Amino acid sequence: MPEKEWPRVAVVGAGAVGCYFGGMLARAGAPVTLIGRAPHVEAIKCGGLFLDSIDFKESISVSASTDLDAVRGARVVLFSVKTVDTENTARSLVPYLAPEAIVVCLQNGVDNVERIDFAAGIQAIPAVVYIAVAMTGLGRIRHSGRGDLIIGDPSPNRHGRQRELAEVAATFARAGVPCRISEDITTELWQKLIMNCAYNAISALVRTKYGRIAEDGGSIEVIKQVVGEAVAVGDAAGVRLSADAMIAAALKLGRDAMPDAVSSTAQDIGRGKLTEIDSLNGFLVRKGAELGVPTPVNQTLYSLVKLLERAPSVE
Repeated sequence: MPEKEWPRVAVVGAGAVGCYFGGMLARAGAPVTLIGRAPHVEAIKCGGLFLDSIDFKESISVSASTDLDAVRGARVVLFSVKTVDTENTARSLVPYLAPEAIVVCLQNGVDNVERIDFAAGIQAIPAVVYIAVAMTGLGRIRHSGRGDLIIGDPSPNRHGRQRELAEVAATFARAGVPCRISEDITTELWQKLIMNCAYNAISALVRTKYGRIAEDGGSIEVIKQVVGEAVAVGDAAGVRLSADAMIAAALKLGRDAMPDAVSSTAQDIGRGKLTEIDSLNGFLVRKGAELGVPTPVNQTLYSLVKLLERAPSVE
């Protein structure tokens, strides 16, 4: 039998995460277009996307563009912009989306799908992304841990988009990217949010990798308090999680799964960019205030990262 034809894929937001997953699909043979900033696009057009993976080192031939109209005709659209750009990008994307396009949200945080829908009426599929990856130069990324996805339908009946979910999962699996369909994607999103809140701010503030954080006694105590507050907020919001289980999972992530990871927040600070901290610890602080749950440790980490955004270096 002839091999099944690949769906056309567009990656909106060709940063580290978008380039990794788009690059893996292109490497396997899918027609992929990376849409990003001009310097990276020009480098990729000239020399391909260089992926320094834990499994291989390879220059991948892939299309790249700076224009959103490159989304036209794509069956699968990976939405991977920074959370600060969610609404504006979603609104700008609408004219170019094919009626049958499947938009998969590869962003940090738990409320991006709702924000995309509110801003642009796009019914995106939420994805939980576990990966340690960073841009190391123009058109170059380094992958240092994991690289798997969890997708699901957050609607109450959770059966309305099974065909689309299966298509997305099969497409990634064919490219060697583990992709699991969850029956409770909301809980999975909260679990990932808690992992991010445990590490992102600390990694940015002390400029170190997850492995060192997870072995330091003082940092472990901070992680425990961050997780405890997050679980309490989640519980008040109707998401049931175990603080002990989440603490154990956080420490395992840093020690075993992603010890060499440096958080995206740390990477953004290093480049003088706005971070996604408002969608991480900042989200917990706001949600906690709304629900009457105190979050003093998350508030401290959030406030310090915001200060660092405004004053990234000592004159």
